[in-house]
Amino acid sequence: MTGFQAKLERFENLAAECELIAKRVDGSNRELYLRAGQHYRDLANDVRALIASFNIAA
Repeated sequence: MTGFQAKLERFENLAAECELIAKRVDGSNRELYLRAGQHYRDLANDVRALIASFNIAA
């Protein structure tokens, strides 16, 4: 389970980093970082749901 928790934290950190970078750049680069941040948020939500499903089954 700790592997999934580590992935969750990594995806959340990557999303936050992308969002910070997006605030500092302009134009198409901003859109790129916003999309990347959203992608990492989506991955984090998927991992969070996976962890929750394991907790229910236990």
